[in-house]
Amino acid sequence: MFKQKHPYQPFIKNDTTKLIVGTLPPPRFSTGELLERDVDFCYGSYYNSLWLFIDKIHNLNLRYDNSEEAIAERKYFLQKHKIGVCDIVESADRQRIDASDLGMENIKLRDLIGYLKKHPNIDTLLFTGGNSKNGPEYFFRRHIKEYGLKLELVSNETPRIHQFVLPTEEQETVESTRKIKTVSLTSGSGAANISISRIPLYKQLKAKNPKFNTFDYRVMQYSEFF
Repeated sequence: MFKQKHPYQPFIKNDTTKLIVGTLPPPRFSTGELLERDVDFCYGSYYNSLWLFIDKIHNLNLRYDNSEEAIAERKYFLQKHKIGVCDIVESADRQRIDASDLGMENIKLRDLIGYLKKHPNIDTLLFTGGNSKNGPEYFFRRHIKEYGLKLELVSNETPRIHQFVLPTEEQETVESTRKIKTVSLTSGSGAANISISRIPLYKQLKAKNPKFNTFDYRVMQYSEFF
């Protein structure tokens, strides 16, 4: 049994308006055994495509290595666009030392609602996956039940959008409540490619342009939120 603790603290600034919410990075980020093209930062695995999508959308020409410069580039982008990161899993046990969310057990969640209360400018959560078991939306739904909150469906189109009302300290009036939007982005994992291939919009775009692929689809989807 491998006990993994999240290697990174939440990255949130006073003016952050959006939070990227994932689960846990691959275990090598907790043990420090990074690959040559990994970046020692949130979603830094070269096999996690999030930064590849962002790089493509904004033409950033990011570095993909273990350097401090690579970390600084990503922090600069996030701060410039008022985006933060707060993965929902603090720690978990793994039967196997791999990056599978399904392989996590004895999971301890972070108090994401607590972070939202501390940072009143945040109005959007960007989940790096949907409501499949042990995914970020799945855990978030479990987490907010402890606060008596629930997600309300806004759009069932991919990516699915929900919202919930977060009461403020003065809970008596309507004006004292705060709406938070959640967006369940299509996961960057290879396993999600199958589900993408079934989406009508993807089929239409693929028919028009045979070179259009699942990477292009995610770039198109993510560009609306990044």
